[in-house]
Amino acid sequence: MSEDTTALVARIEKLEHELGIQQDVNAIRKLQYTYGYLIDKSQYNEVVDLFSDAGEVWFLGGIYKKKAGVRRLYIERFQTNFTQGHNGPRYGWLLDHPQMQMVIDVAPDRKTAQVRGRSMMQAGLHESAEGDQRAWWEGGIYENEYVREDGVWKILALRYYPFWHGTFADGWAKTPIDFIPMATRIFPEDPLGPDALIDPKPRLWPATDTVPFHYPHPVTGQPIAIDNSRAREGYKDK
Repeated sequence: MSEDTTALVARIEKLEHELGIQQDVNAIRKLQYTYGYLIDKSQYNEVVDLFSDAGEVWFLGGIYKKKAGVRRLYIERFQTNFTQGHNGPRYGWLLDHPQMQMVIDVAPDRKTAQVRGRSMMQAGLHESAEGDQRAWWEGGIYENEYVREDGVWKILALRYYPFWHGTFADGWAKTPIDFIPMATRIFPEDPLGPDALIDPKPRLWPATDTVPFHYPHPVTGQPIAIDNSRAREGYKDK
């Protein structure tokens, strides 16, 4: 081939690769947004299907590993506790999980990807529904990983770092310390527990730890410095 033809082929291949990356970004965004919509309506069976067989979930100080661990969290724990074993919404149960601020980075080989995102949840049980009436706010950060298997993007690691909780009545200014307890026991000692504990143990508001970024500073190209030295001042450890 001539030099011009070689350059044209290289340009086309580069454009095809860049187009493929953008298609991956859209597919991953759809995957993660669908996770939010399914969680909204307690469609936990479908949530589990979003994960790779090697997938895992980081939640409240514990790591739920592989499909068995993922099912233990979403089906055996959430579905049982929130919807009384029903796969779908129940009367009076609110669990909105908006997915926001997604920063999506696909690996050059297009086999894996990482995402940083956020959820700000509204949740609770209406006073006319069966159970203890409650209403709360919650916010957290995701630092997730994804894998493409047989051409389909799946969740490899959903790492949710809940940042703050607050009742609807009092808001976050009066949130009790350790308002939501972290996992302390693992499976099978705890039949619904994680397969491993996160170390160090995450802390909730009023602690203000920054979750490390998977990507560098977009202008300087340097790793984004994390200084959590003052994030827990006044935090009372139990």
